[in-house]
Amino acid sequence: MAGDGAGLTIIKRKKVIVGGGHHGGAWKVAYADFVTAMMAFFLLMWLLNATTEKQRKGIADYFSPTIPISKISGGGNGNFNGSSMYAEDSEAQNGSGATQARPSSEKQATGTTGSMKTDQPEEDANNDANLAAIESLFSANSGESSIDNALLEHIRTRVTDEGLIIEIFDIENASLFVGDSDEPSEKMTALLKMMAVAIGMVKNSLAISGHTSSVPIVVRRNPNWELSSDRAQRARQMLLEYGVSEKRFERISGKADRSLAVDNPMAARNRRIEITLLRSNRPKE
Repeated sequence: MAGDGAGLTIIKRKKVIVGGGHHGGAWKVAYADFVTAMMAFFLLMWLLNATTEKQRKGIADYFSPTIPISKISGGGNGNFNGSSMYAEDSEAQNGSGATQARPSSEKQATGTTGSMKTDQPEEDANNDANLAAIESLFSANSGESSIDNALLEHIRTRVTDEGLIIEIFDIENASLFVGDSDEPSEKMTALLKMMAVAIGMVKNSLAISGHTSSVPIVVRRNPNWELSSDRAQRARQMLLEYGVSEKRFERISGKADRSLAVDNPMAARNRRIEITLLRSNRPKE
């Protein structure tokens, strides 16, 4: 009996469970990264939709500044270059940095970067401030405006390299001219009186252009050229009557329907008068 039991072999089988076990937390990290990326993407989409072009440009300039503070000097003009590395109460100047608004010739920084404000006449600076005030007045950015909201609906402003453009345009069921003529409506008369007062705040030269919408049918002779020119001339004559000097008018033009404000060529928004307050330092043509 003992001899028989000595040759007995016992085999233990290990049970292996495939699938359904714990795989660790690596997938959680990957999922969290994905959710974070999606949140950042939708936040970016929301910001692009909720901000204006000027605000987006300001954000871009914040991360890529174009106005130099100082490239070489410490920013101060006293012993040991002052107590701060930044320019205090100073304006950016052409060159590598300066701390005084009007430095002497030996202390004037040299170079080609930055913006020189010290050479700008005080009158031009005041004019630029008045242009900004006019833009704010017509856009009602301040939240307080004495202008009737019904009139503000007909006005849009925009700043270009040429100057401040003030658009006076038709809206549905509210035309600024009587029919297809250059006879101004009562609302147009009130708008031009208001424009004359605003224009009197500055001394910039003026340019006026007339625009029309497209005609609904194909005609042999497009009447919009004469109509747009006549309306621009009528606006000039009315501004003269309201006190604007004749010497300030530099250009009067009619552009018919060749420069649309909106894609629909027959929309009322395309029927407009553009009054441009020209920059005094704009590039000459």
